Amino acid sequence: MDNLSKKDRSLNMSHIKGKNTSLEILVRKKLFADGFRYKINDSSLPGKPDIVLPKYHTVIFVNGCFWHRHNCKLATIPKTNTEYWINKFKKNEENDEKNYRLLRNYGWHVIVVWECEIKEDVDKLIKSIEKELKDYLLNDVLYE
Repeated sequence: MDNLSKKDRSLNMSHIKGKNTSLEILVRKKLFADGFRYKINDSSLPGKPDIVLPKYHTVIFVNGCFWHRHNCKLATIPKTNTEYWINKFKKNEENDEKNYRLLRNYGWHVIVVWECEIKEDVDKLIKSIEKELKDYLLNDVLYE
């Protein structure tokens, strides 16, 4: 049972951003400042990745821990309408895995960054992403 009316719940949910979130913008700004160029929300790719780095044939998903079920303290389950939320989260997870698998099958390198990682230490996270990109590019060039 939901504590809010359908109208109020709908209003609340309509205010949740699906793209250009503050976390996505923060990651993009840091990458751009370090010289990485990208596209955003490319609808021609499965899952419309948040960040697409064509030079590295890499996509980055900036996932909220709650919505995408990261194994951290931010991934709580609401106490009202619990069955609905469990089903919703399960569908989100299945959809994420399907999109990641399709992208990998198309030859894309997939990086997933989590909300808690960004909030904990965004600079450390960016360095980790950049190292992974450079390693991936190096390995890709070596094995072509």
